Amino acid sequence: MLFEMRLEEIHRTDPGLRYEMTNREFVDLFPVKYKNGTPLKPEHPVKSSVDRDVYLKVLVAFKQCFN
Repeated sequence: MLFEMRLEEIHRTDPGLRYEMTNREFVDLFPVKYKNGTPLKPEHPVKSSVDRDVYLKVLVAFKQCFN
């Protein structure tokens, strides 16, 4: 899936994320949910240490993959 590959790229390029969680843990924070066949944008994970900049990168990747 293209969105998952983009998440892996975000994880790989961010210097802090590599030390906080594994690639798989990061991807699992942003599951794609659908409502009436339309993908819903991922929510900011409450339990993780994902900062605002990383979350914005995730939203941009989501928009590029699903629009």
